[in-house]
Amino acid sequence: MLVKNIGKLVGIEREGRLRLSGEEMAHLETLDNAWLLVEGDRIKAFGSMDDFVPKADTVVDAEGGMLFPSFCDSHTHLVYAGSREQEFLDKINGLSYAEIAKRGGGILNSADRLHATSEEELYRQAMERIREIISMGTGCVEIKSGYGLTTEDELKMLKVIRRIRETTRLEVKATFLGAHAVARDYIGRQSEYVDKVCEEMIPAVAEAQLAEFVDVFCDKGFFTVEETARIMETGKKYGMRAKIHANELAASGGVQIGVKYGALSVDHLESSGVEEIEALKGSDTMPTLLPGAAFFLGMTYPPAREMMRAGLAVALASDYNPGSSPSGNMRMVASLGAIRMRMTPAEALNAATLNGAYAMGVSKDYGSVSMGKVANFFITKPMPSVEFFLYAYQTPLIRRVFLHGVEQPMQ
Repeated sequence: MLVKNIGKLVGIEREGRLRLSGEEMAHLETLDNAWLLVEGDRIKAFGSMDDFVPKADTVVDAEGGMLFPSFCDSHTHLVYAGSREQEFLDKINGLSYAEIAKRGGGILNSADRLHATSEEELYRQAMERIREIISMGTGCVEIKSGYGLTTEDELKMLKVIRRIRETTRLEVKATFLGAHAVARDYIGRQSEYVDKVCEEMIPAVAEAQLAEFVDVFCDKGFFTVEETARIMETGKKYGMRAKIHANELAASGGVQIGVKYGALSVDHLESSGVEEIEALKGSDTMPTLLPGAAFFLGMTYPPAREMMRAGLAVALASDYNPGSSPSGNMRMVASLGAIRMRMTPAEALNAATLNGAYAMGVSKDYGSVSMGKVANFFITKPMPSVEFFLYAYQTPLIRRVFLHGVEQPMQ
């Protein structure tokens, strides 16, 4: 398949880098008046329309629109039952995220609803969200469990995630997040719940081969550093690498413990500063920022500029979930990175593509326009500049979406 008349090919990576760090993030290679050749499900070649243009069995005319690599959303909770707009009203009326959780809302509310929902209905609801994020340009997604909080319901969620992987062209990574909150039946007995996570849930998930990663909500009012370490160690024993919720509500030590145990990413980081940045230096752990959650909850945004100035790589993800970030629009996430965290459009787009792919362990095959990578990309309407894509953040600009070289229906 040949895509021709591309106004600008965006996000070219020629050096085989798996992530971009510090000043590297400010460079977004482009090629004007371009073509791109797909063979099977991989990018075969690309070049300028002014030079040689190859022939192909199928020709797609980009009509002057830009071609971007698909977004790689490395942190979502998009398998859930129903919605939580009542808590939206609670927030408007002055209750904090922590106060809502303390009253039995939040995660426990979603756990109650999920328990009463069949696997088939969960899949149906999730696929509506999946079709939505595909049409908005996402080609790789990580999906967490964590609204089950019982072995049976956590497995139910992970089976839905597996089914999404099997029935769509998205690249899907599954994360076990049994330590998202303490289940209602264990309130006041947190250590016993951690025992259950380590001794029952993780072995069951591993036996069914349902998750690549293990996650813990290591934060004020949730799980301690010591409990997080134990869960990470157990997950590692069963072949699951860690991805940690850290420092959303307070400086929890989650970043440091994540780095110590080789977590692939530490996510949220709203309450982070010099100590967390120092801990991340020289590590393989990707700091993943979720500005959609900070926006929706009215919280302080993570220090993206300071992290990049210190030479760190930064990823952006949506945190798509019913309570604190009910949107999987990665273009909006990248725009928030620019508007609220003073990232340049190039930095924000790199964070939402190649670095997001790294935070899922898939940047060898996804996240940039590179020869040999999977042909996941989208084509926009003609635009005056790359910057316009994030500037006009609500204008419907994405026109066509391709995953594994196959055009996808637009919702």
